Amino acid sequence: MDSIDLKILALLQTDATLSIAAIGERVGLSQTPCWKRIQRLEADGVIDRRVAVLDPVKLGLGLTVFVSIETADHSKDWLERFANTVSAMPEVLEFYRMAGDVDYMLRVVVADMAAYDTFYKKLIATLPLKNVTSRFAMEKVKSTTALPLPAPPTHGRHLPGTAPTLAVVGE
Repeated sequence: MDSIDLKILALLQTDATLSIAAIGERVGLSQTPCWKRIQRLEADGVIDRRVAVLDPVKLGLGLTVFVSIETADHSKDWLERFANTVSAMPEVLEFYRMAGDVDYMLRVVVADMAAYDTFYKKLIATLPLKNVTSRFAMEKVKSTTALPLPAPPTHGRHLPGTAPTLAVVGE
């Protein structure tokens, strides 16, 4: 991955609807080499998917809840059942296994407190849980889907975890 790849990624993180021509123009490539780079970034899994980011409030989903979960059971079987159950709940946008004083953390988005109560009852009915703590967001101060991209590689070096790329004439 080189500096051009990083520029392409920065553009796509901001607006994935940009045409190949517009991206190529901004990074100094013609359409075909630009398209090939994007295809490679997708094939390598660097670009996971392209989506539309929706406004939850305009969809009537104005309550964000961070749910900390402690469990007494840490077996592989329990985790698999719990992960499958929680992953199937559409209200759960993010689900993490944690280090520290809690075992799992969820980010849940629902319409209101009544909807959260319904979700909570469904959650605690899934499997035995030691403790569930809910924290309600009062205000969203920052929200982004854009990752902090690494600095472009210096001459003759490549980013960790990537192979060096050879410059192709016309690229």
